[in-house]
Amino acid sequence: MSVPVPQTYARYVAIGDSSTEGLDDPDGRGGYRGWANRLAAHIAAAQRAPLLYANLGVRGRKTREVFREQMPVALAMHPDLVTVFSGVNDVARRYCNVNLVARDMERMFAAFRDTGATVLTITMPDLSEVAPIARLVRERVLALNDRVRDACTRTGAVCVDLARSPVTSDLRLWSDDRLHANSEGHRRIAAALAHALGLTGHDASWAEPLPAVPAPSIVGRIGDELRWTGEHLVPWLWRHARGISSGDGRTAKRPTLETVDDDNV
Repeated sequence: MSVPVPQTYARYVAIGDSSTEGLDDPDGRGGYRGWANRLAAHIAAAQRAPLLYANLGVRGRKTREVFREQMPVALAMHPDLVTVFSGVNDVARRYCNVNLVARDMERMFAAFRDTGATVLTITMPDLSEVAPIARLVRERVLALNDRVRDACTRTGAVCVDLARSPVTSDLRLWSDDRLHANSEGHRRIAAALAHALGLTGHDASWAEPLPAVPAPSIVGRIGDELRWTGEHLVPWLWRHARGISSGDGRTAKRPTLETVDDDNV
């Protein structure tokens, strides 16, 4: 990860899927906060100049949809800082061409870098050791992470390599559905991005492990898997079998650039 020299940012735009939107980090007002909002707050607090921020992320979006729907809107805002993250909804599908997903990611990195913007992205943690179902897509996740790292090297985007930090595979940073970070997970992702930007007051402490706890019993693990299957996997499979996406009919939560303050992030 190449850490840029700290600078002042005027316009930050976040594009992506549910992770960028902020699931599952409740804001206490019926919506979601998330790492992108938290990062915007960190940047605003670290500089004297005001920060304009837009979040175009929408749950359920695949990478090609982010490329087609969100990238042109974001480019028109002339951001000097952009976060780009997607891919979870691609690798979770029955069919996924990792090379095509990575190509679209690289095209987005390059498009924003060509305008002079700082571009940040993150890799996907491997949960296969703590969530057995994740083993079904492990090879896709690892392959996409490798291609994203390569794309960052070629384009000059900054890769915050969460996948190589052991703490990100701790289930205590993830919500019950095992797809979305919980509030502590979002806090740590935002802190990692702030550290990558060299913001004052942010260091590598985001990667510190959580306190050790006794390993769950086999019976406990089986119970957890059965609950997760019934509450999350089966409804997800049924929804997708009918061609329904969690993002159907939804629009971006923050579609225009607004000044960041304590009341709106």
